[in-house]
This record gives sequence, structure tokens and C-alpha cells, in this order.
Amino acid sequence: MHLISPVLWQFLVNWLEHFALFPPEASGIAPYADALYFFLILISLVGMVLVVALVGGLSILYRQEKNPVATQIEGSTLLEATWTIIPLALFMVTFVWGALLYFRIYDPPANAMNIYVVGKQWMWKAEHPGGQHEINALHVPTGQPVRLTMISQDVFHSYSIPAFRVKREVIPGRYTTVWFTPTKPGTYHLFCTQYCGTLHSQMIGEVTVLTPDDYQKWTAGSTSGMSLAQNGERLFASLGCASCHNGAADARGPNLAASYAGRVQLSNGSSATVDDAFLRDAILNPTMHTMAGYAPIMPTYQGQISEEGLIDLVEYIKQLNTNYRVQQTANTTQVPSGVQQTAPAASGMVKP
Repeated sequence: MHLISPVLWQFLVNWLEHFALFPPEASGIAPYADALYFFLILISLVGMVLVVALVGGLSILYRQEKNPVATQIEGSTLLEATWTIIPLALFMVTFVWGALLYFRIYDPPANAMNIYVVGKQWMWKAEHPGGQHEINALHVPTGQPVRLTMISQDVFHSYSIPAFRVKREVIPGRYTTVWFTPTKPGTYHLFCTQYCGTLHSQMIGEVTVLTPDDYQKWTAGSTSGMSLAQNGERLFASLGCASCHNGAADARGPNLAASYAGRVQLSNGSSATVDDAFLRDAILNPTMHTMAGYAPIMPTYQGQISEEGLIDLVEYIKQLNTNYRVQQTANTTQVPSGVQQTAPAASGMVKP
């Protein structure tokens, strides 16, 4: 029987659960990050104890009563080399350890599941490729590497999941990524750790880690009925993109089929990799990436497409793995088997 009242006992239990001094290790990278963290604490404590001991000991040993007249003490090469080499070795160990951990955190595996995150004052919006949308929440499965492709719609934010030991700046106009592998089912805190305005403290949420079976059930019950790629296909057609990017030999724009993750030649003689950031920039600021052999005639869509719409378009282009031709007639648009048609066409346009 507890020596304190049940109410007070429950309060203490809840307090310990919600205000733990150290968050749980709930991702594959967490133990490695903690190991480096505790190593830094250890060498800091050892250094502090050593300095305090030397200062205290020498203060007693060379106090005025014991040493009334100051005497000249010559330097010791061995001592100076020791206190230089040992800290240098510790710094180099920390540097190499931290660099290896850094590259591991920022180098997602090829099989990572990609989820888009859009930050805005003052909420997080997560978009899954299957069409699931979440506000201030994120559902992920255990054992599956997850890559977050993030961007801000207004000001600087920072996406932080302490239990996963990940934190990444979310920047306006530029994609940033972070990845993790959840290891323990449960619900974990999500914070914005970059001051972003009046309601910054309310820009919080929860990350729910599910078993693979439970995650499949959640995705099946949370879909909006249209994947991001399908939404992107409709937007691609409604903007008339197919009139230039149709895969024909005389097309005014480059063929987009199977272009993602490839290298392309630019008009200035350089080359670039077609990734999410490249595609986003090509839509909003086409003059940044003028393709070799094509005139810079593509208009900018700055201010015409939301960040969510850009994500849809990028997902659609990423999945164009087959050459395609769009043939327009007076009332219909025919798309061969290489591209799935998701909505009826009217006068060469598809309503979004």
C-alpha cells in the first residue's frame, strides 16, 4: 500500500510520464545519438572534475602560508604536450563520431517511404503518397524507414520529434529532408522548435507509431480516394502542361517520362539531377533550369499553385515511367496506357 494518497501517486506517475528528463528511444538512430550525447557529457564531467581538483589542490598547495615568496616555475614540455594531445584526441574522436552520425541521419536508404510535410503558421500538414492527409499528426509503421520531405509555406519552422532524435529546419521555398526508422509502437511528441510567431507554442502535434498491420488498416481507412500522383495528373492536365511536355519529337518542352532521378543537360552547359527540388524550381522559376535544346518559353506558375499542388505535380512526374503522347481532338484527350487517366476531359482540359 502506498504511503501517499492514490490521487497524489497518480499525479506523480503522470508527471514522470509527461515530464521525463530524457525522452524514450523510439527510432533506430536514437541509441547512436544518445551514445554520442552521453560521451560528450562524460568527457565534460571528467574535464570539470580534473580542473576543479587542480584548481583546489594547487590553491591549497601554494597558498601564501606555504609559499610566502613567489618563485619562478619553468615550463614542462611533457606536461604541455600531454594537455594538448589528450584534448585534441578527444576532439577528433568526437568530430569523426559526429560526422559519421550526421551522414547516417541525412542519408536516407533507397527503400525509405516518403511523406511530405508542409509547415505553416501554426500547424503541420502531412501528406502521404496514397492520399492520406493529417494535421498536427503523423502515422508511421515500425521497422520501415521514413523520409520526410518538408517545406514551409510562410516563415522558418523546425520539425522536431525528440523520441526519434531528429530535428530539421523547415524553410520557405526549399525542400529539406530528414529520415528515421520507428522501432517502438506508441504516441510521441511533435514540436516546432523554431520561434515562428505569436502561436509558436501551439504548433505541436503527435507522431503515432503503429505495427505494420495496424498501419495498413489506418491507411485503408484514411485515404481521400485520390493519391497525390492522381491529383497531380489532374492538375497537370488542367494547366495544359501536356501541350508542351507530350513526348513528341517536335514537342516544345522536354519529355518528362522516366526523367526523375536522372541527369539532364542544361542550356548553360552544366548538368543537374532531376529531384523534387529541381522539379519544384522548374515549375515556379523555369529560367533557373532551361533545358539544352529547348527555348525558355515556359511561363512561371509562381503564386498560381499552392505547396500542396506542387507536391501533387512532383509526385505525378516522379511516377511517369513510360513514354506518353497526348493527342487532342475537338472534345477529348486520349492518353495511352503509359499514363492512367483519372478524370474525363473536356476541350483538351481536365478540371482539377
